[in-house]
Amino acid sequence: MDMQIIFDGITAVRNIFAAFFLSWIRFFFSGYKKKSVTEEIVLITGAGSGMGQGMAMEFAKLGAVVVLWDVNNKGLEETVKMVKAVEGVCHTYICDVSDRAAVRETADKVRSEVGDVTMLVNSAGVVAGRRLLDLTDQQIEHTFGVNLMGPIWTTKEFLPSMLENNQGHIVNMASSCGLIGLSHLTDYSASKFGVVGFTQTLNYEIHFSGHDGVHTTLVCPSFVTTGMFQGCRMAFPLLIPELEQNATVQRIMHAILTNQSEVYIPRLVYFMNSLKTIIPVSAMLEVIRFFRADKFMHSFVGRGKDELSLPAKEE
Repeated sequence: MDMQIIFDGITAVRNIFAAFFLSWIRFFFSGYKKKSVTEEIVLITGAGSGMGQGMAMEFAKLGAVVVLWDVNNKGLEETVKMVKAVEGVCHTYICDVSDRAAVRETADKVRSEVGDVTMLVNSAGVVAGRRLLDLTDQQIEHTFGVNLMGPIWTTKEFLPSMLENNQGHIVNMASSCGLIGLSHLTDYSASKFGVVGFTQTLNYEIHFSGHDGVHTTLVCPSFVTTGMFQGCRMAFPLLIPELEQNATVQRIMHAILTNQSEVYIPRLVYFMNSLKTIIPVSAMLEVIRFFRADKFMHSFVGRGKDELSLPAKEE
């Protein structure tokens, strides 16, 4: 028994060092070959605007069949025009991902009308931008419904066929707020923390089940200028820049096409997330104060700030 522990320990240390070595090469050089997504069926939630719309365009350019979900029909129509402009193939569906029954019904339609989804990109998201005690119960439930339960419901629908064929990819849009929370974003941050934990644990389940052809990618960007956080500004953009949408989409696409498990944008987010785990909470409060992150939401002018009974903007 003792010898087995020693043998397993040596093997684990060897594999850990090998994993570190390969990860650092990937981190600094990202030289892995990109996979083809031609004729893949890629379903994107929140495809009517923002990051979802941007990724729909990129996948269409690469020859994928894009399936677009959103609650905003007008936004979907705009995305369709953009996809058709690059001669892409797309299918659109109105679906509220927070509604379990609607997700199941719409997923059945996709399987019947388009086929088995081979890549799922969960990009739909909402933000209210209020302190916890200023939020209505409806807003809190909606935030968790869209941001966290939506990815869970869609994954439950489309993961089984991926596992059966040992081919697929699930991409979940979280946020740097899912690693380091922000004031006035209690519900949003908590929901994104959930997405981080869900995606990381899902990756473990898939890996240890032996399905090496099914991948997950967790995306944690900081402030992207999509309009979702309209009015907000970074205090020190030279240190933590406001992310331009197209450049961020390109970075995410690179991570997906090279099967990266996690991507934090900008790279400083990796450092900040590690820093949070090794310094005292009181010291982290000073770091947050230095970056003016405690005041980031003070200039927020999104719809959720004035109309508490309504859901916030879609990403």
